[in-house]
Amino acid sequence: MKHYDYLIVGAGLFGAVFAYEMTQRGKSCLVIDRRGHIAGNIYTENIEGINVHKYGAHIFHTSNKKVWDYINQFAEFNNYINSPVAVYKDEIYNLPFNMNTFSKMFNIKTPAEAKARIQQEIAELGITEPKNLEEQALSLVGRSVYEKLIKGYTEKQWGRDCKDLPSFIIKRLPLRFIYDNNYFNDRYQGIPVGGYTAVVERMLEKADVMLNTDYFEFRREHGDVADRTVYTGMLDQFFDYKYGVLEYRSVRFETEKLDMDNYQGNAVVNYTDREVPYTRIIEHKHFEFGNQPVTVISREYSREWKLGEEPYYPVNDKKNEETAARYRELAAETENVIFGGRLGEYHYYDMDKVIDAALKAVEKELKNQDAGEVK
Repeated sequence: MKHYDYLIVGAGLFGAVFAYEMTQRGKSCLVIDRRGHIAGNIYTENIEGINVHKYGAHIFHTSNKKVWDYINQFAEFNNYINSPVAVYKDEIYNLPFNMNTFSKMFNIKTPAEAKARIQQEIAELGITEPKNLEEQALSLVGRSVYEKLIKGYTEKQWGRDCKDLPSFIIKRLPLRFIYDNNYFNDRYQGIPVGGYTAVVERMLEKADVMLNTDYFEFRREHGDVADRTVYTGMLDQFFDYKYGVLEYRSVRFETEKLDMDNYQGNAVVNYTDREVPYTRIIEHKHFEFGNQPVTVISREYSREWKLGEEPYYPVNDKKNEETAARYRELAAETENVIFGGRLGEYHYYDMDKVIDAALKAVEKELKNQDAGEVK
């Protein structure tokens, strides 16, 4: 096997951006991934002309113009605006919490009426020092919004009662007193026309790629394949779980094709009643305003994560953060390895933040090379 400047572990967004930047500068990169496809969790699979978000909805949004301009090198973005709908029993509400939500919930019209009703509910509860997530949420939005739109959904996400979850998980719950269903406040938003997989394909055009390749098996045989390694796998696994296993929440998807042109009329519909087992249904064609005669939907089920399963969301409680900090110290001391991404840093990133972090890692790497400091 030929020798490379960089072995990049993981063909997701962080690894792909790093590979693109380095191959543009004439560096050789080998990208490996244990899955049978590139693009990590933003992978989209074409089914009947519909780009299906295989690992859950990924809506690109950012206020960072540098990142927006960067990603637009690789795709044309449409003007999709994320405006999810929430279903509670037989009631339907708009998200995020805005005047459309409040007018239906309280039968009111004006921001002043909505504010007064919510403040009245908060005052009646009399919570001064929230002891758990439930009390924290109630003290922020009152009983009506909490019980219909937060409680059940949160309990399904975390697999436990809101009274048993720490208050810091919900630091704030934005209430918008305008009639605006745009979920994100970011200046730029959209979905790449043709899906995310094509974006990553373009990033990796000049790199060599090996799929279905486990890094830990690979390095046993090819430990000297590259001068430097960029590692985006699980942080604790790299160090053989020396300080214990970091915890995640996982998600199970049930995806099916339906012989109809429109199942739910919206890309994202949340189910906030705990008795409904899934957290939301995604109808993928609506991300790209599709008019195909069929549709594809995915039901999402949040669940406890077990070692060996696909990790999704880091559990950023005190215990895990303390353990992660110890691993990060080891990572900082590890020569010739750059740790990055959601798993490599044990940190939840939106896509724009992943790109920004990868570009900063490249900048740091080049600066160190210029200074002759790369170990």
